[in-house]
Amino acid sequence: MSEEDIHRSELRWGAIAAFAVGIMIAVIVVSSFAMAIHPPSHVEAIDPTTLNTNVEFAECNLGTRVNPDGSVTVRIIATQFEFLPRCIPVPKGQQVTFRVTSPDVIHGFFIAGSNANTMVVPGYVAQLRTVFSTAGNYLMPCHEFCGLGHSEMWALVKVLEGAQWKTDASGKASCEIPR
Repeated sequence: MSEEDIHRSELRWGAIAAFAVGIMIAVIVVSSFAMAIHPPSHVEAIDPTTLNTNVEFAECNLGTRVNPDGSVTVRIIATQFEFLPRCIPVPKGQQVTFRVTSPDVIHGFFIAGSNANTMVVPGYVAQLRTVFSTAGNYLMPCHEFCGLGHSEMWALVKVLEGAQWKTDASGKASCEIPR
């Protein structure tokens, strides 16, 4: 093989590699637009040192609320070593917005059997939306190591069907953890 043949072969393989990389980048770009996969653009900051005086995350506002427009919002505080509240009722088949924050360390927010999964970072409000298509109890453990009591940090999401799904006059729903 001559030096010119080797050079042409290297150029051919270089073109094939560049073409393959171009195809990979095109697939990523097209699928990210087609499937609306993108990093979160809305970052909401909150002062973790004054979380106890924040109106939205006050103890009386934690848990599940049905808003005047009929939408459902769940507000949760992840603190060492518990989720507040520990039992979270939500309706089946309706979009639920979770708003979670932490006053102390990084925690994980994961609802087993669903697509709800995010990190809870002090100083920020993590917000995600999901729809539960099956009624039942869903375990919600912390999946980021947050200290020695981490293994005991969990909550229960109770997905309730029509007649079971009730709220009080203020729009607040409640539930109990089964024994």
